[in-house]
Amino acid sequence: MGRPATFIRLSGCIEPHCPWCDTAYAHENGHQLDLSAILDKVAEQGNDLVVVTGGEPFLQWETGLLDLENLLIESGYQVQYETSGKVGIPGNTRGHIVCSPKFLDGRWWFDTQYVSSVDDFKFVVADDFEHVSKFIQTHNIPSQKVWIMPLGVSRTEQLARLADIWNFCASHKFNFAPRLHTLAFDNKRGV
Repeated sequence: MGRPATFIRLSGCIEPHCPWCDTAYAHENGHQLDLSAILDKVAEQGNDLVVVTGGEPFLQWETGLLDLENLLIESGYQVQYETSGKVGIPGNTRGHIVCSPKFLDGRWWFDTQYVSSVDDFKFVVADDFEHVSKFIQTHNIPSQKVWIMPLGVSRTEQLARLADIWNFCASHKFNFAPRLHTLAFDNKRGV
């Protein structure tokens, strides 16, 4: 958080879709780029951290994402993935895995066999502190690996939840993760 990064947003997601999704445009209708074009676009940004997100990025692991990861790492980039964990986490990834499990329809949409594969967990929270706390306790996730982000696609929504999220984080020694780009630029894309 707060570190300059180049984001690669892959299209495609797994149902059920999050009703609060701020990137529904990434569920489908992406356009295909070859790996060299992606590397060129990444190089233009001048950041050493590349965050691969979606939709659900690991849907494309076998159809080019593994090759992209290898090229990025060989080119000196650090790779981080933002995933829901709905489709699993490849055992052969060398990237840093940030998993944001989703609590939808009364259950967690995350295959718990991958808990140990996750480097950090990011929970997007409105007021469902009990569900998040229970997930963390059930899976013995250390507090330093937990990031709590306020739910909200606008600056107003973020600000309305910041104090409660802050207090929850402080009382449990979790990391606080406001959506800095939303606070700075509201819901503007491409920043």
